[in-house]
Amino acid sequence: MEKNKKNNGEINVRKYLYILKTQIIKSMTYEFSVYGNIIMQTIIMITSAYFWKALYKDRGSVGGVDAESMLTYIIVSSMLSVLLITNVEKRIEMSVMKGTVATDMMRPVNIFGMYFAEDLGGVFALVFQNMLPILIIGTLLIKVPVMADVSALPLFVIAVLESFMINWLIAALFGMIAFKTGSIDALIQVKKHLVRLLSGSIIPIWFFPAGVSKVVSSLPFVYIYQLPLSIYIGKGERAEYIAGMQIQFLWLVALAAFFFFIRKKVTRKVMVQGG
Repeated sequence: MEKNKKNNGEINVRKYLYILKTQIIKSMTYEFSVYGNIIMQTIIMITSAYFWKALYKDRGSVGGVDAESMLTYIIVSSMLSVLLITNVEKRIEMSVMKGTVATDMMRPVNIFGMYFAEDLGGVFALVFQNMLPILIIGTLLIKVPVMADVSALPLFVIAVLESFMINWLIAALFGMIAFKTGSIDALIQVKKHLVRLLSGSIIPIWFFPAGVSKVVSSLPFVYIYQLPLSIYIGKGERAEYIAGMQIQFLWLVALAAFFFFIRKKVTRKVMVQGG
């Protein structure tokens, strides 16, 4: 019996790896979408760079961060935005709108596991298609985004991995609204921009008014962008990074638990009522 379980586990892993590989190949074919995303991110990056240069004119530092660190923050934030692209909300919406959700849930692979593998495959493709071009453009037109303390690189990598998971879980939970409302296309766009605003992707939370900053800092969004970016530019001490990462992990666990709870309820309802 244990051998059968092990074999079944290996087969399931192979299925998800196949989905991941297929998504990488599929993502490589959409050249127009790739170029459009690079252009959009480049415009945002350069516009933000000019904004911060103007803000820092004749000032040594603002909010405890100097101009050079802020420019690095902008470049790395643009790169991270590529890693944090999700399609799970749209996939859920399409499945619900087409009425195939019940059939999808009867497949030999978990439907949300499939969506996760697809998003992960898309990210792997975008690292080479989008992130590297954005890094090159940012380096040539703005500055070389050197990490403040290379010894903190492991913390940065772990923080980015956890931020990806938090972002994906929020997206998946948001996508489940489609089971109630059907179309959520407009809401997806609102959610995407709201997350970037509240996560410190464009404007760091430390520039927000004290009251607003306190409220926003209590939400999980700051652990998507601002925590890893703060580690990268060296804003804070190592003890602060570790404390922040502990809270980030707690948010990850809480969101994962909530996701599995909602998924169970949604799956039961769909299988009883049909798609």
